[in-house]
Amino acid sequence: MFSVTIKRVSIKMNRNRIVFILLLALPGLCVSKGPKDEARTLTVKPKDNGKALINPGMGYVGYYYSHYLDMYGARLEPSDALESFPGESTVYLRVTWAQLEPEEGKFNWTLLDTPAQRWIDAGKYCSFRVSCHETGLRYATPKWVRDAGARGYNIDVSGKPGRRITAKKGDTWEPAYDDPVFLEKLENFIRAMAERYDNNPNVAFIDIGSFGTWGEGHTVHASRIDYGLDTLKKHIDLHCKYFKHTQLCISDDVDGPSNTSGQYPVMDYALSRGVTMRDDSIQSAAPPRSWFHGDMAQRFWPTMPVIMEHAHYHKPRDRGDWGKGEILIKAIEEYHASFLSIHWWPYEYLEDNRELIDKINRRLGYRVQLRKIEYPESARIGETFEVTSFWANAGVAPCYAGGYPCFTIKDDKGGIVSTHVDRNLNIKDLKVAEPGQAKAVTLDSELTVAMGFREVFRGKDKLFAMTCRPGDYDLYVSVGALDGTPVLALPYDHDDGHRRYRIGPIRLDERRN
Repeated sequence: MFSVTIKRVSIKMNRNRIVFILLLALPGLCVSKGPKDEARTLTVKPKDNGKALINPGMGYVGYYYSHYLDMYGARLEPSDALESFPGESTVYLRVTWAQLEPEEGKFNWTLLDTPAQRWIDAGKYCSFRVSCHETGLRYATPKWVRDAGARGYNIDVSGKPGRRITAKKGDTWEPAYDDPVFLEKLENFIRAMAERYDNNPNVAFIDIGSFGTWGEGHTVHASRIDYGLDTLKKHIDLHCKYFKHTQLCISDDVDGPSNTSGQYPVMDYALSRGVTMRDDSIQSAAPPRSWFHGDMAQRFWPTMPVIMEHAHYHKPRDRGDWGKGEILIKAIEEYHASFLSIHWWPYEYLEDNRELIDKINRRLGYRVQLRKIEYPESARIGETFEVTSFWANAGVAPCYAGGYPCFTIKDDKGGIVSTHVDRNLNIKDLKVAEPGQAKAVTLDSELTVAMGFREVFRGKDKLFAMTCRPGDYDLYVSVGALDGTPVLALPYDHDDGHRRYRIGPIRLDERRN
């Protein structure tokens, strides 16, 4: 939809009258009269349609594997990539090293690729975590690593804190995370995984999950051994060594799950290596401590996407502190979150929280808005004309990958007549603000359709220019690459199926001699 304003304009009979009537039919169109012999200015104020957007680097994250292979994607049909879940952009595959490399050098990549391809086919993204210790599996690290001589501990997961290491077989085996054999075998695995998934545009992020129970960076539910900064650095460095082009993240718990001292040496090191933060424990504890590291997030969100996971949904729901999602919304605002988990059976979660999900989708990550655009009713082929547009980010986080406004003129068959990218505004530079407070940035663009140049060749003055016929066309806007390829979905109707959004009519007049 568009807001509607119409200014007075003088008109002539014949063809100009027909054009004027068509202009009046456009919602949100304001027509102002310019000086004599100048084209009238059209002003359009697009209205945000409030819909969820599927965009790179943001959105809801559907958990297909979460600790166990039957949670939470087991109820989905092979054809279901959660297209009906508003704003779900990414599938999350949390598995163990043992499941992916059951024998040394023999990999079960199908475990990841099968669900990932379902999402990729739907125009979405995938993300991974590979853990080395779980409370519900004896070997998250492959047994053959232990058999090769890696040190580790038998863990009684039901034992009292501080007494879970046992001389008996125990329930699970936790590796010694600083053991040389363990690290050697782990490096080989990370290398193989990076050869497959690094620099893959379909991968949204990859967790550094090789340290701690569930890959969460702590040993609270296992040995409770404090390995210190040097060991954590090794795990970070191994991933950074091979994943050179993919956004890596690590759990905030590496500096202590309930550490609120403000001293976060491991996370500071991660930040220095370009590794972002994820918080796996939003609402794991009852209020008033529904989260612990909002201050930590302030170090990360200005330059990298923050990933947020709330507790398995039934826990805060059954405790009675889920409410209408007020706590979760507050956390999203404080963390400036780009990604948010669906940490439950997705359709049950959606049924319980549809209104909340819609509200979150209007703030989670970035939401690029074209607040207003002014452009001439007509332009002469080969001559420069001005377009003024006003852009804002209504989301809670920056658009880190960025993008550039593009103005495209199309014919009535959808053909592209002329494409114009303005690199003077990178969308990533739009500032975020409190809900409803984002300020628009003005972009003044100069466009020339079929720009020509003259050359005297063999005594004759010749004009060289792209072919373009005068006539009535439509103006579209998009945001994307410098070559004019649209990338970002915008919150407007009337798109052409390729993320270009129709603004209104424009007439191209004959080139002057």
